[in-house]
Amino acid sequence: MAAITTDAGTDAGAGAAQSTLAERRRRRPRVWRGLVLALAGLYFIVPLVASFVFTVHTPGQGVSFEAYTGILGAEGFTDSLLLSLGLAAATIALVLLLAVPALVAVRLGAPRLRPVVEVMCMLPLVVPPIALVTGITTVLRWGPEQLSRTPLYQTFMAVQNESFPLVLVLAYTVLALPFVYRSLDAGLRAIDVPTLVEAARNCGASWLYVILRVILPNLRTSLAGAAFLTLALVLGEFTIAALLGYQPFAVWIVTVSGAQARMSVAVSILSLLLTWALLLLLSRAGNGTRTANAMAAAPSSSKDQ
Repeated sequence: MAAITTDAGTDAGAGAAQSTLAERRRRRPRVWRGLVLALAGLYFIVPLVASFVFTVHTPGQGVSFEAYTGILGAEGFTDSLLLSLGLAAATIALVLLLAVPALVAVRLGAPRLRPVVEVMCMLPLVVPPIALVTGITTVLRWGPEQLSRTPLYQTFMAVQNESFPLVLVLAYTVLALPFVYRSLDAGLRAIDVPTLVEAARNCGASWLYVILRVILPNLRTSLAGAAFLTLALVLGEFTIAALLGYQPFAVWIVTVSGAQARMSVAVSILSLLLTWALLLLLSRAGNGTRTANAMAAAPSSSKDQ
């Protein structure tokens, strides 16, 4: 009996020691996680606070919000912002119009081509924007010289219209392809596309109806993510627009910084906060969609049981 009692006490002590060790191991990642999050927060917040102080505090004059109150009345602000928003809307429409049918077709009819499509969509991450704009500039110079007596001459002139440069839409579409592809590919992986398409087709639905009423509603979060990433890219892109001689929002911020540095920093802060707010709304919308889907799936699973 004594031996049995001793063994039981030994096992209990060993179990307690193991549980204590496990708790210590669980606590360590929490400590490091909190430290990493704190450092990351300081990394982002400190420059923002410093920039905000720079915009509202003038040495010897005190605090003034003139940099923010004068934004709407600043010369070129409204035109550049509307131009960037228009370019973003056109880019979002074009890139989604190209990517959604292509990815659905590859997933349904040619799964072996998926690596090829992925490589093609990822190429803009490898090619630097300066190289892309150099090629665009070469083509735009070559076209009017060689095609001046053909109808294509008017096409080259139309895509360079300063009021709405379509050449920027084409360039931004290429730059946005990697982000749009990743977002849509993740959404298509989460749903059973062949089954949905087969069921809709068996019910007599056309291909256009299948895409608009069956596939796209299941890709709302992915489409919103792709649109948001494209919007952020267009609003912040500077290199291509500046080298081609256009003045969208990002180029205007750099241009006005020479004469009104505080106002340019204030606009940058507001645009950054707006981008973060859109990202937060997007994440909340995605969480709400997943919650609704889970709640809708729960009654059906209980009925099956």
